[in-house]
Amino acid sequence: MKPMLQKITTISQLGECGFGQPWPRHGLKLLYWFAKDCIWINDDDMFLACDPAKEVFGFHLFENRFTKHKKKLLPDVEFPYYLLGNLNSPGADMLPNYIKAHNTYQQDHNNADRIIVTAHGEQRFGKIYMTTHKDQSSFDPYATFHISRSLLKNIKSFQNLEDFLQTVGYQDLVFQMAMLEATCDVSTDTDTPSRNCVCSCTIL
Repeated sequence: MKPMLQKITTISQLGECGFGQPWPRHGLKLLYWFAKDCIWINDDDMFLACDPAKEVFGFHLFENRFTKHKKKLLPDVEFPYYLLGNLNSPGADMLPNYIKAHNTYQQDHNNADRIIVTAHGEQRFGKIYMTTHKDQSSFDPYATFHISRSLLKNIKSFQNLEDFLQTVGYQDLVFQMAMLEATCDVSTDTDTPSRNCVCSCTIL
């Protein structure tokens, strides 16, 4: 049975659902960029600042086909779906370096996360989803979520990426190494200081 799509409306729900985690997955960074740079708000309505139909930033059509289990990932809608997040797609080189930094250019898990949007006239968009590949050819319906506009507005309000990632509970390798360094006990009892490091953090 196909699971019902969960609607993610808060930052805490975003952290709990597991999208874009653990490091080095790029989904949360992609979502931050999308909220900050790819939408704009006017009189409490929201519009796309980039045109998916032009296939900028790696956008491309998503064909909501039946799976081998005769189910579709998303509901049928009147307007086309566009997929964002494949770092190997034409145009994805336009994305910020903080999204692309750990791309191996392979079909591995650090390039598994995607955002899916519908777009229609006057740069308006309909529902927005986030999902993750479960293999090279299909997405995981249990890791597919509907994103609320209130969540996008919340993400857009963050002043920088680091604050957003820390709030949502994502720790990249640089932060984890800093935490490891902070747990090191520096001994100066000898002429050559030594460090006794006891790691209280987990490298994800």
